[in-house]
Amino acid sequence: MGENFGVESTGAHKHHVLSRRRMLGVSGAAGLAALGAAGFRDDVSGPSKNTGPSQSAEAAQKVGLSQNAGPGQDVVPGEDAARVTAPPPVGVLGANFNGDPGKLTFEQLEDVEATWLRGFYPMRDADGSSADEIAGSPQIGMLLDASARGYGTVLSLKFEYKENPIPTPGSDAWTTAFERLEKVLPVVMNKVDILVIGNEPFIESQPEDRDDRLNVFYEKLAQRVIAYRDENSADKTELYMGALNHLDDESRITRAKKRWMRFVNNTMAIKGVDIHPHLAAPGDGQDYLTFILDGLDGLRTDQKFLATEFSLVNLWLDHLTDPVSAEFAHDYPEEQGKEVWEVLKGAIDDRSTQEDERFTQKKWDDFLAMSPWFKSNNTFLQDQVEKFRSTEKLAVATYGVIQDDAMTTDFTATKQPWILNSLFCPYTVVDGEDGLPGRNRVWIDQFRALQKT
Repeated sequence: MGENFGVESTGAHKHHVLSRRRMLGVSGAAGLAALGAAGFRDDVSGPSKNTGPSQSAEAAQKVGLSQNAGPGQDVVPGEDAARVTAPPPVGVLGANFNGDPGKLTFEQLEDVEATWLRGFYPMRDADGSSADEIAGSPQIGMLLDASARGYGTVLSLKFEYKENPIPTPGSDAWTTAFERLEKVLPVVMNKVDILVIGNEPFIESQPEDRDDRLNVFYEKLAQRVIAYRDENSADKTELYMGALNHLDDESRITRAKKRWMRFVNNTMAIKGVDIHPHLAAPGDGQDYLTFILDGLDGLRTDQKFLATEFSLVNLWLDHLTDPVSAEFAHDYPEEQGKEVWEVLKGAIDDRSTQEDERFTQKKWDDFLAMSPWFKSNNTFLQDQVEKFRSTEKLAVATYGVIQDDAMTTDFTATKQPWILNSLFCPYTVVDGEDGLPGRNRVWIDQFRALQKT
């Protein structure tokens, strides 16, 4: 979700009528390739916060999986599961939970008529985990259950190296990374529809490593994934290379990113590339498309792209210190004299108290409608998806489906306001009479409409 997800941002940024429903089963594990010496873990010790394998049993029960559903077994949803028929990955708009499906339910997906679902899995969580525990992790468990219900599924493999150097051939960290890969592939290959190698490689790394070292690491990962798929005839799963960020900033169009595209272009088993256009202005999304589609290293004629994350979060960030609109302050006098970020902070439920501080649906609707910076960009979801589709190269785009803990913790004037992107708003809006979380009705209406075009 970008380099400042979950933390404060202090630096500057650049500015067919079809029902899209599905027409669309793991092999044994292969041995670890001889790619380095045995060693210890390479990144932050322990599983990622709130998503580790210790929660696998609880997560499996929560999403309706059998705790004993292993990598060679079918996952059967509960009797109350509604099935969908997902369309093939051609111009699809799906839902994205990133790394936290904690508050996501299939009832919500049905409400917005989603037929595809995307999330990422932190690869360090595979350490010390059995195949059953990986299958029951919150992220993979949710996607496997979705697949069993008929949804199209996209899984991004997140290799996190912000705190440690990118692994180099022969190092302990290199061996650890490939051991993790060998544990995850039998669980997901031929189960998920699309596997993305890398989440945000040029963010989830140290700046000094974003050169040939990064390219070599991810190219070798991709080659192992391709070999595994071939060895196990896992033809259901299409392979993409992970997401490119900051393509709207010419100073960050590096030699390594160009090499990334050359590898995508030259590797026949790779179906395409993922992009994450988190923008400061709607028109900046064109820079992403130009980079991946044009020139000698653009996508081949038989390739497509994913956009598993996209938003105007950096535009919203630019307006957090604006005064709240006079119209909103008039209708809600308690908000007079506040800046936008203070209003948003006030809407976030303080779980340390018993009082529910979330906005009513009407107040949330009014806040968005009366904020000129939001109102003037309130067709972004529709406009951007239509732009993606107009290239005739879009496979699947996915949009943020629900707010989560990281978005709302320690909210300040410099924290990226991801909470303004989500379809469902359980942290800032009281639940509806139908029992579902409060909504961003602007985005939900567009999301539903885009399922029918």
